[in-house]
Amino acid sequence: MLQTVQLSNGESISYRKRNGGPHVLLLIHGNMTSSKHWDVLIASLDAKYTIYAMDLRGFGGSSYHQPITSIKDFSEDVKLFVDAIQLKRFDMIGWSTGGAVCMQFVANFPGYCQRLILLASASTRGYPFYSDLGTGNQASLQRALSYQEVLEDSSKTKLVQGFYDTKNMEGLQSIWNALIYTHQQPNTAQYEAYVEDMLSQRNLAEVYHALNIFNISAMDNEVAKGTHEAQHIHIPTLVLRGDRDYVITEQMNDEIMQDLGLCAEFDCLENCGHSPLIDDLSQLTSKIETFLEIGGKNYALKQ
Repeated sequence: MLQTVQLSNGESISYRKRNGGPHVLLLIHGNMTSSKHWDVLIASLDAKYTIYAMDLRGFGGSSYHQPITSIKDFSEDVKLFVDAIQLKRFDMIGWSTGGAVCMQFVANFPGYCQRLILLASASTRGYPFYSDLGTGNQASLQRALSYQEVLEDSSKTKLVQGFYDTKNMEGLQSIWNALIYTHQQPNTAQYEAYVEDMLSQRNLAEVYHALNIFNISAMDNEVAKGTHEAQHIHIPTLVLRGDRDYVITEQMNDEIMQDLGLCAEFDCLENCGHSPLIDDLSQLTSKIETFLEIGGKNYALKQ
């Protein structure tokens, strides 16, 4: 059941809460999803966890009064959200785009998050967006240098936005079958609920652009200078990626490990794609709970 809290910036954030023990866990979803897509993980995690899963601005039941221009807009909403519901110490899981949001939050607001899990996360150096500039020619794809070039793209932006605008659930499902649910799929009713939930997104192009210019590393690229903020992340961090993930490349995962350094450890999710929640929920739950219990191998070895 969705609850709603008003933020001081004028936005309202919807969220789901599962009551549990004193160990608090905050879940941050990715692009084209919302807190709804965490349902199976929320149900499978041990009862000792009190779980919050928020809808980012422009997703699910949350408002979208002020358009976002960067990942930092989302992370600052997270800060206002945890303050509004009086969360002081918690662990975080960020999935895909949510991983970038979590890293930005942890870098800018130390002391809140104690342990971080990055699940199939966007890189510390962003998620490059390649635009066909409206030509419809795949051979003309080039890295978008502006929000306008993201908007002009017909290969992803106009295609997916068109499915949203026409409520084309079959079109959205075809994308997810090709990229996300490549091995296992949710049951029919669950899948329909997920796809219907996707239609709630009101910021597709803005998120594409925000990911394209996200760069908290020390490395500059053709779109954004590195902010060096990754060096402010010092908490135990578990990086999880499925070995069949067609969305997050091995290179992106390696960039996270390079930029986070010794605080991060990587664990491969075997026979999983971009949605380990559907591909192998028991494997995912086990790795999450083990990490949260001991703080990761790096931490345990120091004890």
